Amino acid sequence: MSGAGNSSQLSPEAVLKALSTVQEPELHKDLVTLNMIRDINIDSGAVDFNIVLTTPACPLRGQIEREAAAAVQAIPGVTAVNVRFTADVRTDHRIIGKLNIPVKNIIAVASGKGGVGKSTISTNMAVSLALDGAKVGVLDADIYGPNIPMMFGLTGRPRVDNNKMVPLERYGVQVISMGFLMPEGEAVVWRGPMLHKAIQQLFTDVRWRDLDYLIVDLPPGTGDAQLSLAQSVPLTGGIIVTSPQAVSVSDALRGGKAFERMEVPIIGVVENMSGEIFGTGGGQDAAKKLRVDFLARIPLDARVRTGGDSGEPIVILAPESDTAKELRNLARIVAAKISVMAVGPEPQLKII
Repeated sequence: MSGAGNSSQLSPEAVLKALSTVQEPELHKDLVTLNMIRDINIDSGAVDFNIVLTTPACPLRGQIEREAAAAVQAIPGVTAVNVRFTADVRTDHRIIGKLNIPVKNIIAVASGKGGVGKSTISTNMAVSLALDGAKVGVLDADIYGPNIPMMFGLTGRPRVDNNKMVPLERYGVQVISMGFLMPEGEAVVWRGPMLHKAIQQLFTDVRWRDLDYLIVDLPPGTGDAQLSLAQSVPLTGGIIVTSPQAVSVSDALRGGKAFERMEVPIIGVVENMSGEIFGTGGGQDAAKKLRVDFLARIPLDARVRTGGDSGEPIVILAPESDTAKELRNLARIVAAKISVMAVGPEPQLKII
């Protein structure tokens, strides 16, 4: 580190040159090429600048901060470095012009069979992203058995504003569900065109507010609802949830193949309820067979059930638990993978 006597070498251009040696670990490009450096201020050797992350849930923020600070600190004349962060989630380019709602990325959460905790994963992942500062919504597309209202502790009907439903909100997450619109205990027996129209309306007849991520909780299986969703909206990617048992893994493989047939990119597989009772390793096996990433192994925890029944997701109810930490990390991994998908192999970005 050099003293202030060499401050003539210190300039915004010198700072950008130094930061051009720092790689974004997920995107494998340097911070300057990726247009992530903004608002460089220099005052008597103290350098202050902003790094614009591609997601507020960036799992490698600490590494980026350390490497950027070290690179700038090495410039002759620098006496102090202050790194600030903001985030600008990039929009899935396929959504632009095709879906007239303010949503940047749509994530479908699916399972080949019921009872594996798909809605639990959707809920806790949404709340985790919101806790990290993202703007998040959840669309409960499980028309036949909507569980999302209970898991968020939400009741009542959405109000209507200019012929559009306003989502209910809790834990910083906007939520819409057929469960808000049906009398309690009433069964839905729709198929085909009626189901397709209902799913479309849950997207287009709702007043969503500037979402970075819309998480869609699908019904179990590979039937009409999945097909209707893929036909209605461009999905950024899908997540497959399975429990460790072989029968669940077999169904998860069918769910993955359904995504492939519908040309929905598979973000990866999550193994839920992992541990002594149900075993472990099935999710990793499913990911290997589908040739996709294994995202997380979520431990079995009784507080997941009690929190789901009381409307307190475990990331709120017991944030220091191993299960909550794994779910928080899962959300960050998914956000990072979506950032990579949005940038693509050759980002065409200019330096500012």
